[in-house]
Amino acid sequence: MSESTLNKRLGAAALIVSGGVLLSRILGQLREIIFAALLGADGITDQYVAAFRIPDFLNYLLAGGFLSITFIPIFAKYLADDDEAGGWKALSAVLRPIAIGIVVLVVVGMAVAPWVIDAIYPEFTDSQVAATVRLTRIVLPAQVFFVLGALFSAVQYAKGEFLVPTIAPIVYNLGIIGGGVLYAQASGVADPEGFIWGALVGAFVGNFALQWWGARRVGMQLDLATQWRHPALLQYVAIALPLMIGQSIVVLDETFMSTFGGLAGDGAQTQLLYARRTMFVPIGVVAQAAGVAAYPFLARLFAEGKHREMADTVDRTLRWVLALSILAAGAIASLSVPTIRTLFERAAFKPDDTLAAASALFFYSLAIPIWGGLQVITRAFYARTQMWTPVVVGTAATLLAIPTYWLMQREFGLEGVAAASVIALGGYTVALAVIWYRDPDHRARAGSILEGAGRALPLAVGGGAAAWAVARVLESSLGTSFLGSLATLLGGGVTYVGVALALALAFYPLTIRQPEEGST
Repeated sequence: MSESTLNKRLGAAALIVSGGVLLSRILGQLREIIFAALLGADGITDQYVAAFRIPDFLNYLLAGGFLSITFIPIFAKYLADDDEAGGWKALSAVLRPIAIGIVVLVVVGMAVAPWVIDAIYPEFTDSQVAATVRLTRIVLPAQVFFVLGALFSAVQYAKGEFLVPTIAPIVYNLGIIGGGVLYAQASGVADPEGFIWGALVGAFVGNFALQWWGARRVGMQLDLATQWRHPALLQYVAIALPLMIGQSIVVLDETFMSTFGGLAGDGAQTQLLYARRTMFVPIGVVAQAAGVAAYPFLARLFAEGKHREMADTVDRTLRWVLALSILAAGAIASLSVPTIRTLFERAAFKPDDTLAAASALFFYSLAIPIWGGLQVITRAFYARTQMWTPVVVGTAATLLAIPTYWLMQREFGLEGVAAASVIALGGYTVALAVIWYRDPDHRARAGSILEGAGRALPLAVGGGAAAWAVARVLESSLGTSFLGSLATLLGGGVTYVGVALALALAFYPLTIRQPEEGST
């Protein structure tokens, strides 16, 4: 595959994934808006947040969150060897024990839910524990759909098909929204249970049924009579084992948010959740889309022995992801208050909730470039099947994160929890980048990566300062109603873009130096 062909295919894939992620994030924000309007932010909504802790942990225990990452290099090797039939046998060999394992874990999770919830949320009353356990047991089966659907998505990615996997989170969000609204209309009372049932239905339709269909479209042929000791299963275990046992800061960051946020008072978990998910909108559109689109190509290039082309692809992706993520961080940080107020402040979500969530969002926004770089750099290691490096570094970061979260929450409350996330993830990302670019084949490339980030930083700072000042003036003039907040947000956003663009044109062209031909 020529470089121009690779760039075109990578660009088309990134465009598909980015569009899907954007729509999914918009629906996710709409979901949170409806949730906030119906339920606000209090102890009841904290139960909803807490109900996902056991399901999420079980998913990660089987590397469910990494199944696409784990299986794509295996399947890509079969494709590189022109043995697609062998790839389908490999899928069958991996899918069977994974299905059995996740079903067993779901049953165990239902049984131990009361003890686990009581242990990780000591501030919950008996009635809160009972309600959380009920919600947990409803949503737990969704993990079966997530895990099996991830394998079906992986083969589509490996075959260069991105559309159907991109639809999964869109359907999932629609399920949650529909469940919450329909439950409230049918019962006359808004309750987190409606959203939980919607999550279960959305997971089945979007993450399982659609992905099974999509995999069939690209030629999937399951053979459940495949031998149990298939080489692909052993290879999967070898690749996935680090991800199963190394619960890194990336995996546990939301759990830490929920656990330590719960210590900051009623409603803090929910306020942090709204801020964190708002942060993930630009991360999803820029970094996640780039990482998801690039990964199958990286794995295929590595499987074909094209290591130089793979490194070039990593550099190009990381350069643009960092630059765009820094610009997004400046916009979100400077407009955190009107953003949260426009999205969430209505009905049960009060002005105090807005200020708390916005203060958390300000700190979370600083992590946008960190998450951006992490999406690319970890996939670079995974594409080379070097799973242990991110896991060992991430596990060390997790051990350091626990006292960091505890101290920051105790000293600074809700804002401390958000800042602890930035510190922990920042340390992890920097450590991985140092390891990747310490390689003699990559070291000389780091300069152009830092140059791209350096060009974006003054634009973000200058644009952010101007946007913040304009937003303050508009808020004092227009008030804090929905329309006033929307106008403030739009005015600040236009100011940010205008000032950032003016600074770019004044100081340098919007180009980033490429590494010189022949550099390594």
